Amino acid sequence: MPELQKLVAEELNRPIDPRASALATAIAAKHGAASQAVLFYGSCLRQKQLDGLMLDFYLIVTNYRAAYDRRWLASANRLIPPNVFYFEHEGLASKYAVLSEKDFAHECSAEAWTVSTAARFAQPSRLAWSADEAAAKRTIVTVSEAAATLLGWTRPLADQGNIMALWKRAFELTFGAELRAERRGRPAAILEADPERYESFGAAALATLNDPPGSAQQARRWWQRKQRHGKLYSVARLAKASLTFANGADYIAWKINRHAGTNIRLAPWQQRHPLLAAITLLPKLIRSGAVR
Repeated sequence: MPELQKLVAEELNRPIDPRASALATAIAAKHGAASQAVLFYGSCLRQKQLDGLMLDFYLIVTNYRAAYDRRWLASANRLIPPNVFYFEHEGLASKYAVLSEKDFAHECSAEAWTVSTAARFAQPSRLAWSADEAAAKRTIVTVSEAAATLLGWTRPLADQGNIMALWKRAFELTFGAELRAERRGRPAAILEADPERYESFGAAALATLNDPPGSAQQARRWWQRKQRHGKLYSVARLAKASLTFANGADYIAWKINRHAGTNIRLAPWQQRHPLLAAITLLPKLIRSGAVR
């Protein structure tokens, strides 16, 4: 097994809070035999705090049609992946995104449509549930692609001899490819949480890259295209989430307030009509710098 896969396998299989495991199991059960793996990631994993927060999961399924009772949900997931749902279990709140194994592998590869998934799984995550050993192995292989993909996209624009600077530049660029509510110091904070981890994963990821990096000019143009595309894609995903995510408008406001230090309060009509709320709030948030 390559060094990067060994590191990923060890990280994914580290123990987590039993309550998070139970929540992941319940998410998988909701989608039946289509469920293959549930990955736990995000701030709750880093902070090791669950109560009063919203846990983040990815559910990986065989295919979208098998994962849903309603055909329109499968179509929506296929057209604008992933679908995102709100879910509560035994007093814990969570949101989970759904991707097929095929789309998950594609979005962690160098050919990804957006940069978000590779950036997310280049960071720490845990395999909170898997259907069987074969599903777990497939998940490890896919997650192992994420770090190499992200650093491969970024290396023409940073010093490869300084792994932490390369990671920082990578996260700055990926955050610029989404509508983000995080403060500007977020990339540095991610790295400072576990610098040894990023040093070892970065070295192992770079060792897998056999092709020479392109020019800095080519890379800058590539990232500019991805950033334009990513922001448009974020708007489409936000609109779709207003249909699949219970209390979606309230969640969006909570997320922005938490990460951007704002104090957004929704009017009753905005709570009733989350899509209209998102459309009306977005220009104001961008002008204020709360969302970039």
